[in-house]
Amino acid sequence: MRLKDKVAVVTGGAQGIGQAIAVSFAQQGAKVVAVDMQTLKYEHENVVGKILNVADSDACKTFFDEVIEQYGRIDILVNNAGITRDAMTRKMTDEQWNIVIDVNLKGVFNLTRYIGPQMEEKGGGSIINISSVVGEYGNIGQANYAATKAGVIGLTKTWAKEFARKGVPVRVNAIAPGYVMTDILKTVPEDLLKQFAALTMLKRLGEPREIADATVFLASNESSYITGHVLSVNGGMRL
Repeated sequence: MRLKDKVAVVTGGAQGIGQAIAVSFAQQGAKVVAVDMQTLKYEHENVVGKILNVADSDACKTFFDEVIEQYGRIDILVNNAGITRDAMTRKMTDEQWNIVIDVNLKGVFNLTRYIGPQMEEKGGGSIINISSVVGEYGNIGQANYAATKAGVIGLTKTWAKEFARKGVPVRVNAIAPGYVMTDILKTVPEDLLKQFAALTMLKRLGEPREIADATVFLASNESSYITGHVLSVNGGMRL
């Protein structure tokens, strides 16, 4: 029970990596609020689902106030919500660019702007931003996605400095997953999946639980002296 009685907010928590994180937190004793644009596809006695568009600043403030009123505090925030709208740069539309920026970058800012200062006031906390191997190395056809995931790394390092500047142990770290077998990848042709796996030193794709395990570590006291760090969980992937 490494997260016993902690209050955690997980964005993009309805399925995939977000679901694995929310359930892992709950199994470790946390009270979890999993937010998404759709209802949860699972049930757990310690996980409550909430509909939230993280790109909506006003909705995020309302959500924050409701969680504080109900639980009194937020100890852990996982900014996991993200989308893709892939296209080569010369063909990318304003809509494709803007919506990815709004969800993947502005959405991370919208909740952290309230939860980070609250953690300062309450004496500590852990914020974990889910970036991507694409944010570290870039990828053809994903200029918008790469920009947001690289931006998340910049936010991580900035917030690690800002929220701990008064000596309060608010830790801010990022996880950069490689290719993980979520529902999205299950629609990818088998030959492409084999190519992705071949790019890793371990010669396989990741599983959502492996990202969740890393997130539990960064949320727990086991990582109490780690902040401003980007943890690459990608099987030794090279793009």
